[in-house]
Amino acid sequence: MTEITHATAAPVGEALPSKRKASRGSADKWGRQVMELGFCIVPSLLFRAQRRLGLSPTQLAVLLQLADFWWDAARKPYPKKTDLADRLNLSDRQVQRHIADLEAAGFVRRIERRASHRGKISNEYDLSGLIEKLQVLEPEFRAVVEDTRARKKAVARPGFKPKPATTDTGTATS
Repeated sequence: MTEITHATAAPVGEALPSKRKASRGSADKWGRQVMELGFCIVPSLLFRAQRRLGLSPTQLAVLLQLADFWWDAARKPYPKKTDLADRLNLSDRQVQRHIADLEAAGFVRRIERRASHRGKISNEYDLSGLIEKLQVLEPEFRAVVEDTRARKKAVARPGFKPKPATTDTGTATS
């Protein structure tokens, strides 16, 4: 398995910790031996936006499994359906259906691979559709994070007075 570099999320506008510190932090959380077996970097936005993206728990699990096989940005993942099925405790056919649904929704694009002497081999999976969907949602989620940060900062100031709550008609309530 190819070694994957690891980075931890930092609040917007703050620098990411060094690779060494991030790796140590992950080992502190999960255990060194667990982390030595490998890890996969997935943006938190994928989890936070699951509902907005319309992903079922199983579809999300399939995407996460595909991401676990994506070791290099320049090379798309190409796991066998049987490997995905074993990991997910699904049948090959169920995995095939979920991938077809993800493809129809624009998250994944299957690319057929063939070996000259063996014929068809495992598909390659292009996740650029998922990436594009996350990039479209990112500004909304970022705005909420920044608004929340600004409200927390305002509350911490001396003399802060909350604005009165308003009703749907826009009038203040007491």
